[in-house]
Amino acid sequence: MIILGLTGSIGMGKSTTAQMFAEAGALVWNADDAVHALYAPGGAAVDPVGAAFPGVVVDGAVDRARLAGVLGQDPAAFARLEAIVHPLVLAGRLEALAAAEARGVNLAVLDIPLLYETGGDATVDAVVVVTADADIQRRRVLARPGMTAERLEAILARQMPDAEKRRRADFLVDTGQGLDAARRRVAEIVGTVLDPHWMLPRQGLPDRAEPPH
Repeated sequence: MIILGLTGSIGMGKSTTAQMFAEAGALVWNADDAVHALYAPGGAAVDPVGAAFPGVVVDGAVDRARLAGVLGQDPAAFARLEAIVHPLVLAGRLEALAAAEARGVNLAVLDIPLLYETGGDATVDAVVVVTADADIQRRRVLARPGMTAERLEAILARQMPDAEKRRRADFLVDTGQGLDAARRRVAEIVGTVLDPHWMLPRQGLPDRAEPPH
């Protein structure tokens, strides 16, 4: 089974691209969905997060708004939260991948916003970075309800710059060129990685970020 990491900064169109991979037949595992499940009633993160951050659990679930308020007041709190949540997310991901491989799935895509920032690129066969021009990104994000320029800058400060992600990518999907172009690019990538003659980039393959000519 080929495992691709899918990442991209806020507003780049990563969720839309993930759906395109699903439509192309890939199993898509979403890190944000995994965290939501961990925070929901009965989720494995509820008790340890509640113990570490008193007052953030409401009605048996982690209240994300309250948690965000705590994190905003204490910069060191992010590291404490990640130490709790990341191992749980990883365990769930490994379980999902093992089950997929047992079912005969030949392509899995891990949708992870902070893939590079957390070292997750070392655990996949190749990385797909979703990108767009900075002005398109900014326009998309600021159109979201409740978003401000200040919030956008704070989010971007926690993410690796798009230029660095592009440099490190094995494949690029530029959503700024429109949905049809992005869908064609996804189909190209799927065809490439499922080709029996394809060599994994992690085995010394030349850079694959740009489409073949």
